[in-house]
Amino acid sequence: MPVETQTKPVKDTVPKVNNEIAVGSDLAFQRKWWRFTRTIWVVFTCIIIADLLGLFGRGYFSSSEARSEDGLMNVKYERVERFSSPSILRVEFGANAIHDGKIELWMSDSLLKPLGNQRVIPQPQSSIVGGGGIQYTFPATTFPVEVEFALEPMLPGVDDLTLRVAGGKDLKLRIYVMP
Repeated sequence: MPVETQTKPVKDTVPKVNNEIAVGSDLAFQRKWWRFTRTIWVVFTCIIIADLLGLFGRGYFSSSEARSEDGLMNVKYERVERFSSPSILRVEFGANAIHDGKIELWMSDSLLKPLGNQRVIPQPQSSIVGGGGIQYTFPATTFPVEVEFALEPMLPGVDDLTLRVAGGKDLKLRIYVMP
């Protein structure tokens, strides 16, 4: 005679929703997940705010202005630039920078190689390459005199640019090129 075993229905310890689906919960894991997602949202928000302010190029903190100690030139430029994106470096000269109806401006060679100078507006009367830089000569018949350099950086990194008006002091600029 076979022995009958008594069977009991399996009791599920996980509560059911609408008496259909068993939904489990791990509150410790859930709290860790919530903390992780909050952290990610804070990080993404900080990145977006930094981008809008110009810390990655083109914004309030990106634009800068530098004036030489002797007052011969004032330079407006983008402190943070983007790789392969055009920008303008604007040099305004003071009245004392004009000698014999012309202005002589020397710029270090980082203007050509890493910063990728595309054109100079207005065209210089002459330009001489050598001595670790370029010597530009511009006619200056009227005041104020302003020269623009159209840049398009070739490589990401940090570039130091030095400018000097004939008979003046060096003006050093540091430009960060973001990828």
